[in-house]
Amino acid sequence: MVIVLYALTALLYCGLAWHGWATRHPRVAAAAGPAGGSAAAVLVAGGGPIPPAGGAHGEGRPAWWHVLMLAALASHGMLLHETIFPAERMMFGFAFALSAMLWLGVGIYWIESFFFSLAGLGLIVIPVALVASLMPLAFPGSQILGYAARPLFKLHFIIANVAYGLFTLAAFHAFLMLLAERRLHGFRHAPARPSAPQPGQWLGRWLDLLPPLLTLEKLLFRLIGAGFVLLTLTIGSGLLFSEELFGRAFRLDHKTVFALISWAMFGGILAGRIFRGWRGKVALRWVIASFGILLLAYVGSRFVIEVVLHRL
Repeated sequence: MVIVLYALTALLYCGLAWHGWATRHPRVAAAAGPAGGSAAAVLVAGGGPIPPAGGAHGEGRPAWWHVLMLAALASHGMLLHETIFPAERMMFGFAFALSAMLWLGVGIYWIESFFFSLAGLGLIVIPVALVASLMPLAFPGSQILGYAARPLFKLHFIIANVAYGLFTLAAFHAFLMLLAERRLHGFRHAPARPSAPQPGQWLGRWLDLLPPLLTLEKLLFRLIGAGFVLLTLTIGSGLLFSEELFGRAFRLDHKTVFALISWAMFGGILAGRIFRGWRGKVALRWVIASFGILLLAYVGSRFVIEVVLHRL
């Protein structure tokens, strides 16, 4: 059953990834029109883009694409359930954590695609989810948790994974926005030589599939805001569970330290956005750095323990 789910999940993700790459050029032409596409949006005095008309609409995907995406999410979700919760116990590790994070990231991307044109984001999220879904096959080392049946732990586990999924998609947003910012910066300083060949045209076509930067920025901070609330609940429920299980609310270990550092960094990003108007490269680099610290809270440490040190 598990092998069938692995194969089905990989096949569905492969189909979605192939469709995205095969149809990227026609969509660019249709979306760009005479105005030149979303990535070439008009620059205001402060250097930021203003979205062209219609830039915030959904992708206009065919109905079968949404059905295929739903099937991929259902297959991946069943795969995670069968591998993480076999026979009334719980097995977990860094590969399972990455797979769950990307599954939730794809789910959030699918919901976003109903309202915003995010085909360019799908070109990277879906292939990465494909790789992540297969990683437990290569890294089956796992941790058996005897307290997994406790209701408080289940609540903590669900909230934590949803928070990780939101921050994962936020990191993808920030990465693509950095590329788009760099491209727009190059447009402003490039000499007027329309006949000259432009290096990296494939990257330009890819970025043209994204909505305007202002739309992406709005989505990014919505993801961070929701993720920060859930990360706060994750830390709070973790303290309660630690008190119930170990008799003390605060355990100074690597997971707690990195989680608190990432929580403070994401909170600082939101505060800087509200009170200082942070945007552009500064905010985006802080988002990626904060996500990196959050990864170290569990995924990075489990990778060292399971793969580098070969300890379960």
